[in-house]
Amino acid sequence: MQEQIRRPGEENGDLIHMSKAFTRENDDAEDEELEPAQQLPQGVKNYITPAGYQRLQDELDRLWKVERPELVKVIHWAASNGDRSENGDYIYGKKRLREIDRRLRFLSKRLDNAEVVDPGQREACDQVFFGATVTVADVRGAEHRYSIVGVDEAEPGRGLISWVSPLARALLKAREGDVVTLRTPGGVEELEVLEVRYEPIALS
Repeated sequence: MQEQIRRPGEENGDLIHMSKAFTRENDDAEDEELEPAQQLPQGVKNYITPAGYQRLQDELDRLWKVERPELVKVIHWAASNGDRSENGDYIYGKKRLREIDRRLRFLSKRLDNAEVVDPGQREACDQVFFGATVTVADVRGAEHRYSIVGVDEAEPGRGLISWVSPLARALLKAREGDVVTLRTPGGVEELEVLEVRYEPIALS
């Protein structure tokens, strides 16, 4: 089951006006190189959990409504102090403003393309899909638990793995009791799927 979440302001077009405000007409490939390194494969949906969607929305709201307006005030103040070429506050402010605007464009695009899937709403199932929390055992018998999340939510150190990662791809569509093969730079590893659960996933 998939749950679509509407962003605040969408019903009256506020978000569209906001997007136009920080999009430059001469936006080019250089901006794309500065976006987060983990990108979605071409042509696939941007699956994300409700918590991940909200985290991106909160960041966009903070940058647009708080940090950017405050920075613009500082830039205007610095610009009034004379020679801009040697004005550290002005130079840094303009640089930071470009960074914020790149991030705002990225977040807006990510949220526009998001496909929100709530694992807490899925019926009981023993097969691994997006949003599953999976317990596996390696050949030594050690157990590990992973939750399969969106690319912008992944934190491997906490067991939150991107659904496009090699480990998630090995697990997807497997069932409890199956043994999957994971190919790593260090060789081939077999993992037994012990348990598949669907429950809300916390990111913090």
